[in-house]
Amino acid sequence: MASASKRNMFFDNAKFVLIFLVVFGHVISPLKKDDGFLFTLYTVIFLFHMPAFILISGYFAKGYRKKGYLLKTIKKILLPYIIFQIIYSIFYFISGQEKTFEIDFLHPHWSLWFLLSMFCWNVMLYLFARYRWYGFFISVILGIAIGYIDSIGSFLSLSRTFVFFPYFLLGFLLDKEMLTRLIRTKFSRPVGFAVILLIIVLFAIGFPKEAVPWLLGDTSYAHMGKEQFTDGLLRAGQYSLTLVVVFGFLALIPSNRFKLTKIGERTLYVYLFHGFILKSIQSFLPDESLNLVSDHYVLLIIFSLILCIGLGSYLIKKYTSPLVELDILSGSRQKGLTR
Repeated sequence: MASASKRNMFFDNAKFVLIFLVVFGHVISPLKKDDGFLFTLYTVIFLFHMPAFILISGYFAKGYRKKGYLLKTIKKILLPYIIFQIIYSIFYFISGQEKTFEIDFLHPHWSLWFLLSMFCWNVMLYLFARYRWYGFFISVILGIAIGYIDSIGSFLSLSRTFVFFPYFLLGFLLDKEMLTRLIRTKFSRPVGFAVILLIIVLFAIGFPKEAVPWLLGDTSYAHMGKEQFTDGLLRAGQYSLTLVVVFGFLALIPSNRFKLTKIGERTLYVYLFHGFILKSIQSFLPDESLNLVSDHYVLLIIFSLILCIGLGSYLIKKYTSPLVELDILSGSRQKGLTR
């Protein structure tokens, strides 16, 4: 991270690994129920992969006070959300996953919650960023408190917006020197490796299946089980554990350029389009066929990697960028998933 070039390679490498984890996590999601190994991988991945993505997105939101930033955010985040919400509505109806055709912009389809929440996080910066670290602690309190509202859920992605906002704000507050001290010290890499290995072992030993909704952040404490006053303390502990794993993961990311580094610049394409492929496979293939590949771990990894490389290719970007990034509109590109 010594130079701008290497710094960009670092973040592109991190985003490539994270988008692979997003795809792989979705690939194994329907297969994890009866496979302890896949279940462990799934829970570890969902503990930190979106928080890490969100933190990186917040890191690149430092120009929010620049003239035209809000308009660019609308063009690059909110408008693609609206477009793909319509496309997913059509897709779900045609594929038979929805019996009636309905376009609902207030309840995002599947992974589109990220775009809606991302728009909200950028807007929320105008209020929270001015208070710096005080604002961060307030965001953590809100993320904990929101779980006590029984009606909170997928409506406008409100639950995830508040639960994950502390990661976005933390990324915004981190500067280059602070981040370097956290992930590029003498022992950061072996510590990072130890953290990842330890969390895998701990989750393999005793992560309860009923606790999976805690990793998703999309509903209230009451809807995840019997609500208790101590649930807030559990979420506070989850914040702490997740951040340790996020920085442990980032410490392992190299700053060199690789052949796959370029995919890190096109993660939004992979994120938006991989769902059509996976949902189609799940819709048209019987469960028995999916179960046949559930224990072929290498095959699942290769398939996920092929999806990332294919959907992150130059050709996909060339022919779909008007739809994804609205290149017909002027303005520089929003950083984060698309950077």
